[in-house]
Amino acid sequence: MSIRFHSTPSQRRNRYLLMRHGHSQANARRLIISTPARGLTAFGLSEQGEAQLEALLAEWRWPIPTRILHSDFLRTTETARRVAAHFGIALQPEPRLRERDFGDLEGLEDSHYEDVWTHDAIDPEHGEDGVESVASVAARMQGVIASLEQALRDETMLLVSHGDPLQIMLTALEGRLLTEHRGREALLPASITMLD
Repeated sequence: MSIRFHSTPSQRRNRYLLMRHGHSQANARRLIISTPARGLTAFGLSEQGEAQLEALLAEWRWPIPTRILHSDFLRTTETARRVAAHFGIALQPEPRLRERDFGDLEGLEDSHYEDVWTHDAIDPEHGEDGVESVASVAARMQGVIASLEQALRDETMLLVSHGDPLQIMLTALEGRLLTEHRGREALLPASITMLD
Protein backbone atom coordinates (compact mmCIF):
# COMPACT_ATOMS: atom_id res chain seq x y z
CA MET A 1 0.00 0.00 0.00
CA SER A 2 1.29 3.47 -0.88
CA ILE A 3 0.29 6.69 0.76
CA ARG A 4 0.45 10.05 -0.93
CA PHE A 5 0.30 13.19 1.20
CA HIS A 6 -1.02 16.35 -0.36
CA SER A 7 1.74 18.86 -0.69
CA THR A 8 1.59 22.10 1.26
CA PRO A 9 0.40 25.05 -0.84
CA SER A 10 3.27 26.78 -2.60
CA GLN A 11 2.30 30.10 -1.02
CA ARG A 12 3.39 29.47 2.54
CA ARG A 13 3.29 32.19 5.16
CA ASN A 14 6.91 31.48 6.14
CA ARG A 15 10.12 30.39 4.44
CA TYR A 16 11.71 27.08 5.41
CA LEU A 17 15.29 25.88 5.30
CA LEU A 18 15.63 22.16 6.03
CA MET A 19 19.03 21.19 7.39
CA ARG A 20 20.51 17.80 8.06
CA HIS A 21 22.88 17.76 11.02
CA GLY A 22 26.61 17.72 10.40
CA HIS A 23 28.59 14.49 10.18
CA SER A 24 28.20 12.77 13.54
CA GLN A 25 30.02 10.28 15.70
CA ALA A 26 27.28 7.79 14.79
CA ASN A 27 28.04 8.37 11.09
CA ALA A 28 31.75 7.91 11.75
CA ARG A 29 31.17 4.65 13.58
CA ARG A 30 28.49 3.54 11.06
CA LEU A 31 25.94 2.95 13.81
CA ILE A 32 22.18 3.39 13.94
CA ILE A 33 21.46 5.80 16.81
CA SER A 34 17.78 6.63 16.69
CA THR A 35 16.31 6.53 20.19
CA PRO A 36 16.25 9.28 22.80
CA ALA A 37 17.96 6.95 25.28
CA ARG A 38 21.16 7.19 23.23
CA GLY A 39 20.65 10.12 20.91
CA LEU A 40 19.85 12.87 23.40
CA THR A 41 23.13 12.77 25.31
CA ALA A 42 25.66 10.96 23.11
CA PHE A 43 26.88 10.64 19.52
CA GLY A 44 27.24 14.33 18.82
CA LEU A 45 29.13 15.90 15.95
CA SER A 46 32.40 14.43 14.76
CA GLU A 47 35.45 16.56 13.91
CA GLN A 48 34.39 16.26 10.29
CA GLY A 49 30.94 17.57 11.20
CA GLU A 50 32.42 20.54 13.04
CA ALA A 51 34.53 21.35 9.97
CA GLN A 52 31.49 21.06 7.70
CA LEU A 53 29.59 23.59 9.79
CA GLU A 54 32.51 25.99 9.88
CA ALA A 55 32.70 25.90 6.07
CA LEU A 56 28.93 26.19 5.67
CA LEU A 57 28.71 29.25 7.91
CA ALA A 58 31.68 30.92 6.24
CA GLU A 59 29.96 30.65 2.86
CA TRP A 60 26.29 30.97 3.89
CA ARG A 61 24.17 31.55 0.77
CA TRP A 62 20.62 31.13 2.05
CA PRO A 63 18.29 33.61 3.69
CA ILE A 64 19.34 34.30 7.27
CA PRO A 65 17.04 32.41 9.63
CA THR A 66 14.91 34.32 12.11
CA ARG A 67 14.06 31.16 14.08
CA ILE A 68 15.78 27.80 14.52
CA LEU A 69 13.90 24.67 15.54
CA HIS A 70 15.83 21.45 15.99
CA SER A 71 15.58 17.83 16.95
CA ASP A 72 16.69 17.52 20.55
CA PHE A 73 19.22 14.78 19.75
CA LEU A 74 22.79 15.82 20.55
CA ARG A 75 24.01 15.89 16.94
CA THR A 76 21.17 18.15 15.80
CA THR A 77 21.35 20.33 18.90
CA GLU A 78 25.09 20.89 18.36
CA THR A 79 24.45 21.70 14.70
CA ALA A 80 21.67 24.15 15.50
CA ARG A 81 23.71 25.73 18.31
CA ARG A 82 26.56 26.52 15.89
CA VAL A 83 24.20 28.21 13.42
CA ALA A 84 22.36 30.08 16.18
CA ALA A 85 25.61 31.40 17.66
CA HIS A 86 26.76 32.56 14.22
CA PHE A 87 23.58 34.58 13.61
CA GLY A 88 22.85 35.54 17.22
CA ILE A 89 19.41 33.95 17.41
CA ALA A 90 17.74 31.64 19.92
CA LEU A 91 17.15 27.90 19.62
CA GLN A 92 13.94 25.98 20.11
CA PRO A 93 14.03 22.19 20.59
CA GLU A 94 11.26 20.41 18.67
CA PRO A 95 10.93 16.67 19.46
CA ARG A 96 8.82 16.09 16.32
CA LEU A 97 12.02 16.70 14.31
CA ARG A 98 13.75 13.71 15.94
CA GLU A 99 15.37 10.86 14.06
CA ARG A 100 13.16 8.08 12.78
CA ASP A 101 13.04 5.38 15.45
CA PHE A 102 14.68 2.27 14.02
CA GLY A 103 13.40 0.04 16.81
CA ASP A 104 15.26 -3.24 17.30
CA LEU A 105 18.01 -2.07 14.94
CA GLU A 106 19.16 0.56 17.46
CA GLY A 107 22.91 0.38 17.99
CA LEU A 108 23.50 -1.98 15.04
CA GLU A 109 25.58 -1.27 11.94
CA ASP A 110 24.03 1.17 9.51
CA SER A 111 24.02 -1.47 6.77
CA HIS A 112 20.65 -2.48 8.29
CA TYR A 113 19.07 0.67 6.87
CA GLU A 114 18.86 -1.08 3.51
CA ASP A 115 16.55 -3.75 4.95
CA VAL A 116 14.23 -1.08 6.32
CA TRP A 117 14.20 0.87 3.07
CA THR A 118 13.34 -2.31 1.14
CA HIS A 119 10.23 -2.68 3.32
CA ASP A 120 9.50 1.06 2.97
CA ALA A 121 9.32 0.71 -0.81
CA ILE A 122 6.53 -1.85 -0.39
CA ASP A 123 4.54 -0.52 2.54
CA PRO A 124 4.90 2.95 4.12
CA GLU A 125 3.02 1.75 7.18
CA HIS A 126 5.24 -1.23 7.98
CA GLY A 127 6.76 -1.59 11.43
CA GLU A 128 9.21 -4.44 10.79
CA ASP A 129 11.70 -4.79 13.65
CA GLY A 130 9.80 -2.15 15.60
CA VAL A 131 10.77 0.58 13.13
CA GLU A 132 8.70 3.77 13.06
CA SER A 133 6.64 3.76 9.88
CA VAL A 134 7.27 6.15 7.02
CA ALA A 135 3.67 7.34 7.29
CA SER A 136 4.16 8.22 10.96
CA VAL A 137 7.37 10.12 10.25
CA ALA A 138 5.70 12.05 7.41
CA ALA A 139 2.78 13.01 9.63
CA ARG A 140 4.87 14.29 12.52
CA MET A 141 7.33 16.15 10.29
CA GLN A 142 4.57 17.83 8.28
CA GLY A 143 2.88 18.63 11.57
CA VAL A 144 5.81 20.87 12.48
CA ILE A 145 5.33 22.99 9.38
CA ALA A 146 1.55 23.02 9.75
CA SER A 147 1.78 24.33 13.32
CA LEU A 148 4.34 26.98 12.33
CA GLU A 149 2.17 28.10 9.43
CA GLN A 150 -0.77 28.48 11.77
CA ALA A 151 1.14 30.40 14.45
CA LEU A 152 3.61 32.60 12.56
CA ARG A 153 4.03 34.73 9.45
CA ASP A 154 6.97 36.15 7.49
CA GLU A 155 9.61 34.17 9.38
CA THR A 156 12.56 32.30 7.93
CA MET A 157 12.66 28.97 9.76
CA LEU A 158 15.68 26.72 9.91
CA LEU A 159 14.53 23.20 10.79
CA VAL A 160 17.47 21.00 11.83
CA SER A 161 16.71 17.31 11.64
CA HIS A 162 17.99 13.96 10.34
CA GLY A 163 18.42 12.37 6.92
CA ASP A 164 15.52 9.90 6.81
CA PRO A 165 12.89 12.20 8.36
CA LEU A 166 13.83 15.06 6.06
CA GLN A 167 13.75 12.87 2.95
CA ILE A 168 10.38 11.49 3.98
CA MET A 169 8.99 14.98 4.62
CA LEU A 170 10.26 16.29 1.29
CA THR A 171 8.70 13.33 -0.51
CA ALA A 172 5.38 14.01 1.23
CA LEU A 173 5.47 17.75 0.51
CA GLU A 174 6.15 17.03 -3.16
CA GLY A 175 2.98 14.92 -3.25
CA ARG A 176 4.92 11.81 -4.20
CA LEU A 177 4.22 8.34 -2.88
CA LEU A 178 5.89 7.77 0.46
CA THR A 179 7.18 4.44 -0.83
CA GLU A 180 9.45 6.52 -3.09
CA HIS A 181 11.30 8.44 -0.38
CA ARG A 182 14.60 6.68 -1.12
CA GLY A 183 14.25 7.65 -4.76
CA ARG A 184 15.22 11.19 -3.81
CA GLU A 185 18.88 12.10 -3.84
CA ALA A 186 20.25 11.49 -0.35
CA LEU A 187 20.65 14.57 1.83
CA LEU A 188 24.28 14.98 2.83
CA PRO A 189 25.40 15.89 6.35
CA ALA A 190 25.28 19.65 6.95
CA SER A 191 23.28 20.19 3.76
CA ILE A 192 20.44 22.69 3.47
CA THR A 193 17.35 22.38 1.29
CA MET A 194 15.08 25.37 0.83
CA LEU A 195 11.40 24.65 0.36
CA ASP A 196 9.93 26.21 -2.76
